Amino acid sequence: MNSKKIRLWDLPTRLFHWLLVLCVLAAVVSGQLGGNLIDWHGRIGLLIVGLLVFRLVWGIVGSTYARFRQFVPTPARIKAYLRGEWQGEGHNPLGALAVFGLLGLLIAQVLSGLFSNDDIAFVGPLFDLVSKNLSNRLTGIHHLLSNLLIALVVLHVAAIAFYARVKKQSLVKPMITGWKQGEGESASGGGWLALIVALVLAGAGVYGASGAWLPEPPPPPPAAETPSW
Repeated sequence: MNSKKIRLWDLPTRLFHWLLVLCVLAAVVSGQLGGNLIDWHGRIGLLIVGLLVFRLVWGIVGSTYARFRQFVPTPARIKAYLRGEWQGEGHNPLGALAVFGLLGLLIAQVLSGLFSNDDIAFVGPLFDLVSKNLSNRLTGIHHLLSNLLIALVVLHVAAIAFYARVKKQSLVKPMITGWKQGEGESASGGGWLALIVALVLAGAGVYGASGAWLPEPPPPPPAAETPSW
């Protein structure tokens, strides 16, 4: 066993991961149940927007193993991993494919949800920016992607279980503690300035997605007065 212990996942990355897990679970449940929960579904979607913007920024300015350039799944890296020759810490090339796949799918999911409607009482916060026909198409895409998202999440959980049972590697513990046994270098970077920038941009993303900046709709025309005779 390796005796060296390295700092793998920084605290912002771990908080992002577990908050995203909770938000996706809550979004799936509220979306499936519908009814009065649909308004909460929309609020959770805005929170996911903020988390995704944060992760995209943190993938550039965060600590070593959180940066996208550290684990981009190039063909050479994938081939090396499949041959058993890849060495490194953090996301392996196949895990990196899953990460980018989940992020891309979630981005498409929240973008389509911002313009969606349920033909009853709920409309996405940016519904007024598109036509009803386009909103209907985006709503259909949103429903289709939800099934794909559930399938990808199940596959992700299955891969974690496979690593734990077959390869005897816990992928969950480092995402909780931030540390793991390994021979690489501990993560560096991702200081307070980077965190503030990521949080500010995440907040800006939520504000933009919320539609709060849109002008108020014009008031309805006054009702015609009924003659008294």
